[in-house]
Amino acid sequence: MELRHLITFKTIVNKNGFNKAAEHLGYAQSSITTHIKELEKELGRPLFDRLGKRIILTHFGEQYLPYANQIIELYEQSLTIDKEPQGDLTIGISESLTICRIPLILLEFKQKYPKVSLYVKSLENYDVTKSLQSGDIDLALVLENKNWTQEELYIEELVREIMVFISPHSKGDTLNTALYSDLRCSYKSVFDDYIISNELYIKDSIEFQSIEAIKQCVKNGLGVSLVPFFSVKEELKNGLFKGEKVSNQQNSLSTYLTYHKDKWLSPSITSMIELVQKHAKTWE
Repeated sequence: MELRHLITFKTIVNKNGFNKAAEHLGYAQSSITTHIKELEKELGRPLFDRLGKRIILTHFGEQYLPYANQIIELYEQSLTIDKEPQGDLTIGISESLTICRIPLILLEFKQKYPKVSLYVKSLENYDVTKSLQSGDIDLALVLENKNWTQEELYIEELVREIMVFISPHSKGDTLNTALYSDLRCSYKSVFDDYIISNELYIKDSIEFQSIEAIKQCVKNGLGVSLVPFFSVKEELKNGLFKGEKVSNQQNSLSTYLTYHKDKWLSPSITSMIELVQKHAKTWE
């Protein structure tokens, strides 16, 4: 049974005739006649009585019409499945972004799309490409070196970050300790390049997984670090430690939105992407 035959049947009844149905559906009248003959053959009973130029529903046709309407309606409803954001959505996010930029996005998303169950995973110890490829996460927001590329991923640079060299107000040997805020090579290399280009004397280093821990350690005089400006904006404003902005063209990171090129973008994913892009326009 073909859906177009049912639609033809319904239209003939609604338009009260084969000619008007053909005109409405854009078929030749012969096609309309063929549709009905094939449907009647499959059902084994006539749907219409042909009384001269008049057609009227048979008793069976009257009984069958509600079923035909229901089948058509169910088909039309099936086309709307998943158009409304719903289901699970897992996002991988760099830790500093989770703290400073993402909360407002997540709040707005939950208010707009309450049927979506959100899951957020820190990416500090994950391979982003493998996580996206395996389906462990649906999309990711990451801090990476400028001009970052991955063959399997769609990558959109949202903003080139302003980097800040932060140091405690006190002076002493602690200024010779580098505090790394990410164990991944991309982040660490940016700080290393800054140290070399500025000929800083660093004799010791400590690695952290939390940028919040870095800020507390700098505040208390443990060492120095290189971090994105957005992550220490409030601390610098309140004078908790010193900060020197670095040229945006060197020793820089960017925030990227990324997902696997073969990933089907569900309404939930698409809605999150659009919301992130909207917020990113306001980022410094």
